[in-house]
Amino acid sequence: MKAVFLDYTGTILQIGGPDMEEMIGRVVKNSSFSDPKEAVKWWFSNLGRLEEEAYRETYVNEEELCLSLLERLSREKGLKDDLRQIQQLNINFWMYGTLFSDVRPFFEQCGLPLYILTNNSSEYVRICLRRNGLHVNDIISADDVKAYKPHAEIFNKALEVSGCAPEDVMQITDSVSDAEGAAACGIASLVLDRKHELSETKFRTVGNLKEAMRWL
Repeated sequence: MKAVFLDYTGTILQIGGPDMEEMIGRVVKNSSFSDPKEAVKWWFSNLGRLEEEAYRETYVNEEELCLSLLERLSREKGLKDDLRQIQQLNINFWMYGTLFSDVRPFFEQCGLPLYILTNNSSEYVRICLRRNGLHVNDIISADDVKAYKPHAEIFNKALEVSGCAPEDVMQITDSVSDAEGAAACGIASLVLDRKHELSETKFRTVGNLKEAMRWL
């Protein structure tokens, strides 16, 4: 391997923390959702659909997708709250969320060039990395190519930026969908299954980033 492509949310950044908890808590309290798990499932399933539809000419950034979902929550689930405040909580999560405990050791020990591929704004990722004293060779965002993962554009852009051939790169992600997108571009993936919850998949799974090191 000559480089590693890393996912951001769910791979480096834990899904949780004060901002995310406040966001979900306010949505549940002020809408017709019965519990946080129901709200989280609704949010991420619908976000995935919007990301798939937002492609090239119809592309809008993640902040606007978030606001669009909140407006839909107002219509469909009776959400009564300050939507801009909730949107800001989501943005704060992208910048100030908690990293998984194995991220820092991985960055220190990997020894290969690291590139983050993210659906979020690269600036939010930079802020998070700067806060944690971590460095990557570059960040490739969906904003750069007007297409979200798992569309091919973001993977091909990362290959261009890194100067690597597909067979020289390993992607590490917590998303089977992202692994499928990378595979379509000839890039191998390790799928992080931290809680050992994934059903059978054709991709190699690892329980943490330390375990991923042996495949690089």
